[in-house]
Amino acid sequence: MDLTIWHVLIVFLLGAILAGTVIGWFAYRRGRQERDIGEERIHKELQLQREAIAKEKAEGVAAIQRERLALNEHEIQQHEKLEAEWSRLNQESARQNQSLRDRSRSQDQKQETLDQREQELEQHMERLEDRERELASHKERQDQELERLAELTREQARREVVARAETEARQEVARTIRDIEAQSQEMAEQRAREIITLAMERVAHDSVPDQAASSISLPSDDMKARIIGRMGRNIRSLEMALGVDIIVDDTPGAIVISCFDPIRREIARLALANLVQDGRIHPARIENEVKAAEREVDQIILDSAQKAMLEVGIPGLHRELQVLLGRLNYRTSYSQNQLYHAIETAHLSAMIAEELHGDVQTARIGGLLHDIGKAVSHEVEGPHAIVGAAIARRYGINEKIANCIEAHHHEVEMASMEAVIVATADAVSGARPGARRISVERYYERIKELEDVARGYDAVKESYALQAGRELRVLVQPKDIDDKGCVELGRDIAEQIHDTLQYPGQIKVTVIRETRFVAVAS
Repeated sequence: MDLTIWHVLIVFLLGAILAGTVIGWFAYRRGRQERDIGEERIHKELQLQREAIAKEKAEGVAAIQRERLALNEHEIQQHEKLEAEWSRLNQESARQNQSLRDRSRSQDQKQETLDQREQELEQHMERLEDRERELASHKERQDQELERLAELTREQARREVVARAETEARQEVARTIRDIEAQSQEMAEQRAREIITLAMERVAHDSVPDQAASSISLPSDDMKARIIGRMGRNIRSLEMALGVDIIVDDTPGAIVISCFDPIRREIARLALANLVQDGRIHPARIENEVKAAEREVDQIILDSAQKAMLEVGIPGLHRELQVLLGRLNYRTSYSQNQLYHAIETAHLSAMIAEELHGDVQTARIGGLLHDIGKAVSHEVEGPHAIVGAAIARRYGINEKIANCIEAHHHEVEMASMEAVIVATADAVSGARPGARRISVERYYERIKELEDVARGYDAVKESYALQAGRELRVLVQPKDIDDKGCVELGRDIAEQIHDTLQYPGQIKVTVIRETRFVAVAS
């Protein structure tokens, strides 16, 4: 019983142990599985954490790289800004240095100016001291003079004081006039020389003008008999139809046409040339050739005028003015062709007016038409300038241009600057070397008139015209006039020459006052 109980107990214990072992083994197995699962879960979590950490690390690295790139770009921009600022500062520094150098030079110049002014002030002070000494000396002389005047009557003293004041005033006025004239003449001559020289350089015309022919060449002397005709019939018909004198003399191979009218002389030249060339000379043929020559000359006159207008640049003149202008081609003055002279005067007038900012077109037309009166001067009485202005007004030329025409020889007052310009251009064209030829008698007469102007003054001892009348040298009596009076005398002579004589260009008046003291040592 007891054994069975023990057996039962042992079996029970063994069973309990076995059961506990099985239960423990299952518990251990389950615990290990759970542990493995937990470890796997932990491993996965750790793996996830590692991946998360790696991802965060990669993102952090990328962020750091981006930040570094951003920092690099910022640094580059900052560096560029610093370089730009540095360049600007360098430029500003260079500009300031240049400004300092300029200021330094300016200061040096100012210092030089101050030094110069200081020297001028010192010189002025010296002059003032000299003036004070002069005034003191003058006061002493005045005191002496007052002491002398005290012995005179009141009226005598008054007259002497007035006379002395008048003398001093005249001397001061003469000195002032001399200084002003010297300055103004120098400036005016320089400017006028520039304008005239510029205008003359831009105008080019023949120095030796053409002249209307007055002789006809013949193929043989037998032609002279044919021109004379039977009983002089042909030559009488020619002279009556042409209004000229035909001179048939012993000159071989030529006949001479004599007539005061250059246009009739040209018609005769053309008609005779055609008759000689044709060979048929009889009254009926002469009449036809004269009419043909008149038509040809009329056309030449009109063509010459239109060519001149085209060259000068003046359109739209009245036909009658064109005819008169063309007739100037057959007029000469001192051998100068008047149409060429009119064209040259128009060019010069326009150029001078342009330099002086005047009315260029008015000056140009006035210059071209200024001698239009010479085309009819033998048909109408009066000066050619007045006649030309009247003709111009008749054919629609305005008053300003008409005044330029009638005033270019100072027969009427010049009403505008353009009138002065036309007169100046006319004188320049006529005085141009080679433009005109003047006779010896007229030259001698002009020189004598010039010298006689100066000899008309009491203080003048002698006068001489030099440089072909371009200079008048006047010798005066030193006891009759002082140096101040010489200034007034020179101006008076120049004014009288301007008012009474006609001359090209300018005349220089030189007054010479000479005092000689001779001592003989024996």
